[in-house]
Amino acid sequence: MSDTQQRIAELVKSNDVVLFMKGNASFPQCGFSGRAIQLLKACGVDAKAIKTVNVLEDDAIRAGIKEFSNWPTIPQLYIHGEFIGGSDIMMEMYENGELQSTLAPKA
Repeated sequence: MSDTQQRIAELVKSNDVVLFMKGNASFPQCGFSGRAIQLLKACGVDAKAIKTVNVLEDDAIRAGIKEFSNWPTIPQLYIHGEFIGGSDIMMEMYENGELQSTLAPKA
């Protein structure tokens, strides 16, 4: 496993909610990343509880996350170490209530 893959794995493992995105929670730099943040907030997740990783600041992470998840687009959401998907999947899950239940604290 490359250093980049190890860094990504550590981020995913050590944070309950990780969003690899363009920009950050306060200043998303693409519409899809902005929508992902809004969906998490709509589920009641405190912005401080979301670990965001700005892929625009690190080309290795930007390329590596696509390989790590085998998913071609950004943003990418991980909850409790599990890859969830991008903003379209997040929207689907939000609309059917699945995102809210996935975000619920683990007992």
